[in-house]
Amino acid sequence: MEGGKRLKIDSHQHFWIYNENEYGWIGDNEWKLKRDFLPHHLEAILANNDFEGSIVVQARQTLEETNWLLELAEQYDFIKGVVGWLDLCSDKVETELERLSKYSFLKGIRHIIHDEQDERFMLRREFKNGISKLQQFGLTYDLLLFPKHLPYALELVEEFQNQPFVLDHLSKPFIKDATITPWENNIQKLAKFSNVHCKLSGMVTEADWDNWKQDDFTPYLDVIFREFGKERVMIGSDWPVCTLSRDYDTVMKIVLDYIKDFPKEDQDLILGGNCKRFYHL
Repeated sequence: MEGGKRLKIDSHQHFWIYNENEYGWIGDNEWKLKRDFLPHHLEAILANNDFEGSIVVQARQTLEETNWLLELAEQYDFIKGVVGWLDLCSDKVETELERLSKYSFLKGIRHIIHDEQDERFMLRREFKNGISKLQQFGLTYDLLLFPKHLPYALELVEEFQNQPFVLDHLSKPFIKDATITPWENNIQKLAKFSNVHCKLSGMVTEADWDNWKQDDFTPYLDVIFREFGKERVMIGSDWPVCTLSRDYDTVMKIVLDYIKDFPKEDQDLILGGNCKRFYHL
């Protein structure tokens, strides 16, 4: 809250200048994403939905992109922070973190864990060494996982209980199939660690893109709110990936409708306060 006004922050979105080689993860059935998505495309959308700003998150694993996102943050007031990428397994990770730490907009780091062939990638000695360096630079870590990775995430966060983590996209549960176990049990275990938060994002792309309804998401949101409470969750769009299913307004309405009867102070936390605190905005 600033000056009595609700501060609304979209905790998760992306930018890119599209080319086929660098965005090979965008398949033919995702043709809507095969174009540029830049700050001027999002700025009006945020304003129309009464969001003051957003956190931009890496979409490809290069330092070039991290540097570019930081440059964009310097140019656009609505970009409140950057979750970038660097090679956490590198023996030069501390040197690179020292270089990046001079940029005030860098708030966290993410690695695309769910694309690694090794399901235990985050438990590699080199990776954990990189994680161990983040706290001294005041950086958070975004966990991008599939449900099968949650047991390994549990080991990681247990080892680094002073490192702030946030779970992206609820770890992509199988919403389309209405499958909730063993995801629910692992979420219960993960949420016991108070240093772990959760982004209410990325749900529509795990549902039936063309035929989902609000009730499809309710069991999963029920679990997240029961386990994480209202002080460790934050709304996020996953724009522009969410546009594979629906427009920005409709996607955000999933969470807005779910919390519409919550006390105003709890809504304020979910819609911006928690994000602001977690990323030190």
